[in-house]
Amino acid sequence: MKHLFIVNPVAGGIRNKHDKVVSDIEAFAKSQCRSFEIYITKVPMDACKKIIAEAESGDDIRVYACGGDGTLNECANGAANRANVAITHYPCGTGNDFIKTFGIENVDKFRNLQALTNGEQHPLDLIQCGERYGINIASVGIDARIGTDVHKYSKIPLIGGATGYVVSLIINVIKGVTQKFSIKLDDISFDKKITLACACNGRFYGGGFNPVPTAMPDDGLLDCLIVEPVSRLKVAEIVGKYAKGMFSEFPDIFTHRRAKEINISCDKEFVIQVDGEALYAKAITFKLIPKGINFIFPQNLSYFEAKA
Repeated sequence: MKHLFIVNPVAGGIRNKHDKVVSDIEAFAKSQCRSFEIYITKVPMDACKKIIAEAESGDDIRVYACGGDGTLNECANGAANRANVAITHYPCGTGNDFIKTFGIENVDKFRNLQALTNGEQHPLDLIQCGERYGINIASVGIDARIGTDVHKYSKIPLIGGATGYVVSLIINVIKGVTQKFSIKLDDISFDKKITLACACNGRFYGGGFNPVPTAMPDDGLLDCLIVEPVSRLKVAEIVGKYAKGMFSEFPDIFTHRRAKEINISCDKEFVIQVDGEALYAKAITFKLIPKGINFIFPQNLSYFEAKA
């Protein structure tokens, strides 16, 4: 079995931070006499291409996404629907949101190389979004626009980091909170303005937002939330409720459905957020792929002990 460590050299927004990550992996792998390769990505989706190429051998491969949620997403796209490939997250990014699904208290266990490389595999669902896959949360609307613009404002001197998110939030609220979409989801079908719509396989995104705290990435269903139009003044209150998963307290604003597919379209191109990455289209379908990926968990993870 081969252990492939995919390292993002700019994870967390810090260039050359990967030097320590690489040295830690090398020291561990050599001490364990394991067959391993460290691959440092060069361009977007490089990780995906590398995994697909390695998988063609037919040998079993364990892939470790050493970066943030974007790196994990690239690895998930390379491993999707490939029985001989399993992936996991060695978190080195800013948010590391997806693995919080398995308990915020368990995030550090994913940084334990001994526990991670000896961990067990468990099949998880995926979200197919056009030609791309997501493992965590996909969405459209104001949150997708805010998340896309964060990188733009974070590059401005004296802003950066979390301040970039605040600036993006303010500017996008000024531009307009709502957008008109045609949406079809099970018994719901409409053509109207909404604030946002999301499809959750995992629980956390956007640096800690937890819209559906009960979402499970292995139950064969997507937890979908549709947020009705709200005024600019109402945004601050609604954002807080949305972030804490309190949708059930506001049935007039939040519609929750569990489904396997949600179809969304618009008369003009819109931004789609998939695991923090941006896509653009006039129509998109978020479709659940049951057990679409093999995921590695640290030994004795309490999440699975609790489910047993």
